[in-house]
Amino acid sequence: MRPKLSKAQLTRVLKLVRDVDSVELKLTVPVEEHRATFAGLPLDLVEAEPRQVFFFDTPDLTLNRAGIVVRARRIRGGGGDTVVKLRPVVPAKLPAKLRESESFKVELDFLPGGFVCSGSLKGKVTGDEVRAVAEGEMPLRKLLTREQRGLYGEHAPPTLPLESLVLLGPTFTLRLGFRPKRLKRKMVAEFWLYPDGSRLLELSTKCAPAEAVDVGAQLRDYLTAHGISIRSLQRTKARTALEFFARELRAKASARPGRRPGKLHE
Repeated sequence: MRPKLSKAQLTRVLKLVRDVDSVELKLTVPVEEHRATFAGLPLDLVEAEPRQVFFFDTPDLTLNRAGIVVRARRIRGGGGDTVVKLRPVVPAKLPAKLRESESFKVELDFLPGGFVCSGSLKGKVTGDEVRAVAEGEMPLRKLLTREQRGLYGEHAPPTLPLESLVLLGPTFTLRLGFRPKRLKRKMVAEFWLYPDGSRLLELSTKCAPAEAVDVGAQLRDYLTAHGISIRSLQRTKARTALEFFARELRAKASARPGRRPGKLHE
């Protein structure tokens, strides 16, 4: 997918790509094309890995507006992970100590019509620990590593300690890796299902920074050959989930003041 970038955007990309660890090319498939996509691509949802995704923010998404994402996931088999993500970032301006961390990665995400560079500090947890936080039995602080808490403290607004964040979710997702013969590289399909019945399908592939242009062109040709539209209007998974559950929290707060919403089961 070779996005149509302005000269100024292209100049920025060429500077950024030299300092990132990887590039991810992403496409959100329009809802009306979901059925055709599953029929046309080698996708078998029976083989997909189920996950639950939880975000933590305020009902008005103050943290997201500050360029920070805090997320936890439960994964089939009892596993889980966490991430504190900064978005956008300029890789060359990040502290050397942070870049040297094995848990920190800088990635350039390309979508049709745009791009964003982010830095993610990841942690490993168990699914039970994520559930305990979602149920209010364990504080979010204990779910994050010391390194993640430090990164959060350095970049989050001073009025937003971890204790002030509320749970947004969960979103149920299905993740499926596949390798099209014609494309000869691994792709990932993620199907996000929301409580109101809406859904989002994202197709993606990762590559080394030096391969980005060639892989983007190959991916665009492959998808268009299978009738999948390459549209500039894109809805990212995280943004869609954050906005959905933030609206839900605000509605609950208005209807039942005094009750703290956002638990895993209500």
